Amino acid sequence: MSHVSDMKILFSRLCSMKNGLPSLIYGSRSFSQNVEKPPQPLSKESVTPLPPLSEPMPNLPPVIYASSKSENYTTEVTTLSNGLRVASEKKFGQFCTAGVVIDSGPRYEVAYPNGICHFLEKLSFGATHKFATRDVMLRELERHGGICDCQGSRDTTVYATSADSRGLEAITQVLAEVTLRPQLSTEEIEAARQAVAFELETLSMRPEQETILMDMIHAAAYKGNTLGLPKICPKENVFQIDRNIIMNYLKNHYTPDRMVVAAVGVEHGPFVEYVQKYFVDMKPTWNTEDSDSFKPQTDKSIAQYTGGLEQEECEIPLYPGSDLPELSHVVIGLESCSHGDDDFVATCVLNMMMGGGGSFSAGGPGKGMYTRLYTNVLNRYHWMFNATAYNHAYGDTGLFCVHAAAPPARLRDTALLVARELAAMAGAVAGGELRRAKTQLQSMLLMNLEARPVVFEDVGRQVLATGKRKPPSFFINEIEKITAEDIIRVARRMLSKRPAVAARGKLIHLPSFEDIQANMTLNKSESSPQGRRLNLFRV
Repeated sequence: MSHVSDMKILFSRLCSMKNGLPSLIYGSRSFSQNVEKPPQPLSKESVTPLPPLSEPMPNLPPVIYASSKSENYTTEVTTLSNGLRVASEKKFGQFCTAGVVIDSGPRYEVAYPNGICHFLEKLSFGATHKFATRDVMLRELERHGGICDCQGSRDTTVYATSADSRGLEAITQVLAEVTLRPQLSTEEIEAARQAVAFELETLSMRPEQETILMDMIHAAAYKGNTLGLPKICPKENVFQIDRNIIMNYLKNHYTPDRMVVAAVGVEHGPFVEYVQKYFVDMKPTWNTEDSDSFKPQTDKSIAQYTGGLEQEECEIPLYPGSDLPELSHVVIGLESCSHGDDDFVATCVLNMMMGGGGSFSAGGPGKGMYTRLYTNVLNRYHWMFNATAYNHAYGDTGLFCVHAAAPPARLRDTALLVARELAAMAGAVAGGELRRAKTQLQSMLLMNLEARPVVFEDVGRQVLATGKRKPPSFFINEIEKITAEDIIRVARRMLSKRPAVAARGKLIHLPSFEDIQANMTLNKSESSPQGRRLNLFRV
């Protein structure tokens, strides 16, 4: 009977819903005991049952706010008894970045087999006297949430770590161990040798050519000296470099007067104490009884700019799964100025004016779509796949260059077009493009310095070069002072030198060095280059 009555009730409910009548019918069962009671209505003053935002949350630690005091952005520098410089700068946050910046790089390998610094990058953060294996060292860093890296340029080597600032002593010890007390066992040397050999093989199989081309343009610009020495280990030296050669290089170049230990996000006093303990009081691996009388032998020669041509006929690999054609690459460079030169800032503004990039750049604000290499080159000639300006600044010289890529059949037009665009730098400068380049350079500078590792590298490099660090406001003001006359003067200064040219790929259509140079020579009016006109509309 109960089953029949339940069916009747269900049928009556369905009928009432169909007819739009109230769903509650007399005689139906009541399930009110299973229904939650509606919440009590909130008062007119409150819109949520949660605590109001105008009152502090209970049981929370006190809030520490960042301050904009000028002393928080001052770089402190201390020179220890052995000549080692320690630099630090405060920065709000729980993490810090610390590292060692060393005046060491491929430019100092003139008396050694080229490629030692390439090996040192692979050997970095390995076994030391304190840490038996690389894994033991990495576990020590992981205890403080740390990561590590080693990167080298042509004149500088940087060992860096980022970790919780409460582990500052531990990461300072790690930095001292990897720079001054590495084991460099036979197994580690062989592993680094294999890594270098694999990297060389990989470079020849990749479509990207920037790494190889930068070596080639420096070799053309500084033939056989300093900055012209290769950063990539030559194949013939992979099996020539051994532990004795590396240890001899470290003994002569990893000396206190050539090093800066820098940190960002730490207190200066305790940091100096840790550096004294692990970098000064504890001696390096290569320290012997006669170390006090040892005089390091280093190359102190100034870079000699020569200009010239470096080319390599080869087949450039294609991008897998891409419709891009086979490309040939050419780089044309000019000697610019050092980072200590009065014209350094003007050269940086000129670099921003030239700008450039790839033909598939996304565009948008700040992407440089209104720079000269876009408006005059990439946007006009569909066969140009890349045109990018670079400025490499060093302690005694600099190299300003433009890298371009196009199909091999268009290589002649590409090279001469880039040459004429470089010559046009000495022409008139529009007020709008100058203003845009200065603003873009200022914003890029400030945006990069928001990252703690970038601040660390800036502190280390400036203190290594000059003994102090100039604040960002100094460079912002110097950028603002640049005028159109400064840009033209800097361009004419660069164009007065012999160019450097590097080319790689199928080079049957590469113009001669003399043709490229002729298209970069200014006539008497200094407003346009001499040389034959381009046939830019050739099929």
